[in-house]
Amino acid sequence: MYQFYWYSKCSTCQKAKKQLELKNISYETCDLIQNTPSVDQFEKWMKQGDFEMKKFFNTSGIKYRELGLKDRVPNFTIKEAAKMLASDGMLVKRPLVLKEDHVVQIGYNKEKYEDL
Repeated sequence: MYQFYWYSKCSTCQKAKKQLELKNISYETCDLIQNTPSVDQFEKWMKQGDFEMKKFFNTSGIKYRELGLKDRVPNFTIKEAAKMLASDGMLVKRPLVLKEDHVVQIGYNKEKYEDL
């Protein structure tokens, strides 16, 4: 079963969720805002190495801009990035799709969802 970390008011997340449903993929939803993953979880996911650290950040988000993260993120260690992401779910690129606690997709790209 997949884990689908999302923000229900996000139209991109809604599109991705619909795609999973169309493909009859079983998943469990996790609200990124109410239940933001822990520092340890983010560290583990980043260390898996399938996605660069910056991909975990919602670079087009208001919080990202307010905190001036554009110039800071490239210099973060994995620990620093994980702490920042765990501090506020709005900083996380969404949706995050995991299978067996392994990140398989960040964000939404219809073609990528075809491979799930």
